[in-house]
Amino acid sequence: MAQAQRVAVVGLGGMGRRMAARILQAGLPTMVWNRSPEPARRLGEQGAQVADAVPDAVRAADVVITMVTDADAVYSIATDQSMLAAMPDGAIWAQMSTIGVAGTERIAALVAEQRPGVVLLDAPVAGSLGPAEQGKLAVLASGPEEARERIAPVFEAVGQRTVWAGPVGAGSRMKLVNNLLLAFINEGLAESLALGRALGLDRSAVLDAFRGSPIVAPWAAEKLERIGRDDYSPQYPLRLALKDVRLALDGVPDASRFTVAERLGVEWQQLVDRGLGDEDLTVVTRALED
Repeated sequence: MAQAQRVAVVGLGGMGRRMAARILQAGLPTMVWNRSPEPARRLGEQGAQVADAVPDAVRAADVVITMVTDADAVYSIATDQSMLAAMPDGAIWAQMSTIGVAGTERIAALVAEQRPGVVLLDAPVAGSLGPAEQGKLAVLASGPEEARERIAPVFEAVGQRTVWAGPVGAGSRMKLVNNLLLAFINEGLAESLALGRALGLDRSAVLDAFRGSPIVAPWAAEKLERIGRDDYSPQYPLRLALKDVRLALDGVPDASRFTVAERLGVEWQQLVDRGLGDEDLTVVTRALED
């Protein structure tokens, strides 16, 4: 029965394309749509069905995944491009983009008002391009408990674990908590390496000292290896990391308490203004070392 789940993936950017490929590899019938056709065409060569329009992608789907840039894009696809109207009753909409607290509440209100027969899951993912390609994301899911069994084959295809956080909205809150920690880890790596240079240490010696250290988690260790190669190709672009820091601050009533996060946002905005926004967030290291 699980293998009969028909999945539509709407949005085939860096993450969405890799997630759709993993769903295909799991043997689930997959329909794809993207604003620019090339990513969809490549998935079509791997066995996906390619839709010309969003309604065509979702009309017969059991599960619809949206993976786009922000809340406005999700809302536009749902309304202006008629995705929500075209979904069948009983279908699951797994909204997996990172759109923050207010964005998720806006989508939940839209579904409740216009299509209460659609089951909304709020399920952003933790991880970047490498884990997405390997099917090792963490899915931070929230929504009705009765949908868990139905969605399990899809989440298992894209992730190595699913954390159920509570009702719709809890998944997005958990994603902001997760991404703020990543932001702090990244800043810690960048400032530590920059301090090493300022103290006259060779960068390779500092990197060697970090290797195998109990304070360096696997995510940080992989980032340090890329920094050591001066590889700042985007896995998690700085502009998106900055967006997520701002979503986290926007989601709390008194953001002024989070002074370090606010200062980090100011620093990263300056780097984006310098044209570094499309590089990996580890480019902060290069900027501080210059």
